[in-house]
Amino acid sequence: MSITWKDEQHPSFINFISSFLNAYSFRLNFVPIAPDFIFNCGGLSVAFLFVTNWDCNDTSSTFSRVQRLNGQFAHFYVVVTLLSKEQNDSFIRSYFKYDMKLGKPTFVPVQDLEMGFEKIVNIAQARGMCKRQDAIAKLRSEREKSVQGMDVYLKVVTSIPGIDSHDANALNQAIGSIEAIAKASKEYILENTDLSAEKAEKITRFFRDPKYYLGPKIK
Repeated sequence: MSITWKDEQHPSFINFISSFLNAYSFRLNFVPIAPDFIFNCGGLSVAFLFVTNWDCNDTSSTFSRVQRLNGQFAHFYVVVTLLSKEQNDSFIRSYFKYDMKLGKPTFVPVQDLEMGFEKIVNIAQARGMCKRQDAIAKLRSEREKSVQGMDVYLKVVTSIPGIDSHDANALNQAIGSIEAIAKASKEYILENTDLSAEKAEKITRFFRDPKYYLGPKIK
């Protein structure tokens, strides 16, 4: 939480925020930051401006901050408390006056302070959850690609006459890719694996002798 923003609020509201965050297992720090809040959820930083007292006579200062911060944070939201029709109308006029683009940033109008802060926490948690799900999906995709790649590797290497899955795994751990195995000499294979001289000879002949190279078929 921004120290400047904190000093502008009533102590009872700060107490509410502190209790609310504690209930959701957030740790509250007071720091000199440009936004009013920065949440770190799942490694994702989400910044907020929280306008708790909309001044119909001074809208330029708010939108000046919005425009300045909008380019600094990838995830940036503006929560605005609008308690009256007059404030609501003023906000709408100002939004178009300062040529705001829809969703850049996202404005969240609310009717009371507590609701506004609850919205902030909900948005931060939702963004963090999305990042976590994206990370899980990426890991799952990479794992599937790895498994598929290993399946292809095993099919190729075990198509060499006399080479079984155990041998293929030993070659993978000691030498690596099919390309690396193809370049390895018989002596290198013997030095780095537990394969017999006969199997090492078959592997090198498979990648160098057309009779071996063209003979086996991947099933």
